[in-house]
This record gives sequence, C-alpha cells and structure tokens, in this order.
Amino acid sequence: MAPASDDQFAAGLRGFGPLAILAILLVLFPTTFAAGAIAGMPILIPFGAIKALVWARLSRTPWHEMGYVRPKSWITSVTLGVALGIALKFLVKAVVMPLLGGDPINHAYHFLAGNRAALPAAIWTMIIVGGWGEETLFRGFLFERLGKLLGPSAGAKAFIVLITSIGFASLHYSDQGLAGLEQAIITGLTFGTIFAASGRLVIPMCAHAAYDLAALAMIYLNLESKVAHLVFR
Repeated sequence: MAPASDDQFAAGLRGFGPLAILAILLVLFPTTFAAGAIAGMPILIPFGAIKALVWARLSRTPWHEMGYVRPKSWITSVTLGVALGIALKFLVKAVVMPLLGGDPINHAYHFLAGNRAALPAAIWTMIIVGGWGEETLFRGFLFERLGKLLGPSAGAKAFIVLITSIGFASLHYSDQGLAGLEQAIITGLTFGTIFAASGRLVIPMCAHAAYDLAALAMIYLNLESKVAHLVFR
C-alpha cells in the first residue's frame, strides 16, 4: 500500500491545483529537444511525450485514459491508419493546399530532396517524434487533461479537438510558415476527431506517421510539385 503522502501527490497531479498546472506546463514546454544532427536533419527527442508518460506514472493515471488501448485487431488498425494517413497527405497536397494558394514546395525541408544521408534522422522524426510523440502529447495527454476539466459532452469534445489542433498547428508555424500551420490544423482536426470518437491512439499514431512519411517521400523523390498539380494544373 502506498504511503498517504504518495497518494496526495498523485491526486494533486491528477487535479487542477497549482501542482497540476505546474506539471502541465512542464510537460508541454519544451515538446522536443535536438540531440545532434545528421546531414542537416536534427535528431529530435520527443521530450513532451516522455514527460507525459512520466506524469501518467506519477499521477497513477491509467494508460487507457490517455488512449493506450489495445486494438481489437492490430492488423486492421495499423492498415487503416496507414491508408488514412497516405490518402490524407495526397488530398491535402493535391487539392486543399492548391485551393489555399500554398507553395507546392516545402522549402523548410527541401534540403531532404535526394539527401540519403539525412533519411535515418528524417524517418525517426516522422515515426517517433510525429507519429508517437505528438499523438501521445496532443491527443493522449491533452485530451485526458482537458477531458477531466471540461467533461465528456459532445460540445466539450469538439472544443478539445479544436483547441488541441490549434496548439499542435502553432508548433509548425515557426519553421514552415502559414502553409505548415494550415496543414497541421487539418491533420490535427482529423486525428483529434478520430481520437475523440474512439479513445484509442493506435489509428491516429499510424495515420500521423504515414502522413509524415508520405510527405518525406514526396520531398525526397522531388515529387512535391507534380503531386501539387495532379488536380489543378
């Protein structure tokens, strides 16, 4: 049996008093840090997600409350997530961004075109930092915190999807500008809606990783402009 002081500490982390607010801020800032670089591609560590899991452990929050739920079928969930992520990337690149007047070239990451040496760090970023890290932080952790604060109503869930998508998108503005912000709003709303409806992180994680890997493939193979003009020439 845990000491009473441990119970009080865990309860304080799960609540919304000064200790809990401080914990939330510590989890959210910073979300990543760079541990070196390979061929111009920084090796990012998903620090926010790691801290979120530490918070869950210390607060004794059940893993399922943060979306870590075993799917009924791993094959179905992973396949669905990957297919959704790839389809969403092509939809955004070929239809949505041209309609919004976006530049077909992602200049922030164009250095990855044909850059084989940077691929390991880039793939790590797409899968671990994006797919696992950002989904754990922005969907798992923040949905748990805001859900406890606002309740389980449909209106509350819609607000949580919106506010977490805005927070998620804001991280992409500094390096990718308005186009990155717009795309992240779309993906954030999509992945957030899936998580709000299912309470499971597997599909959003796989979709997020597949979306980012599809974007990486387009850049690496120098196909961004061709895909961007598939519909609107």
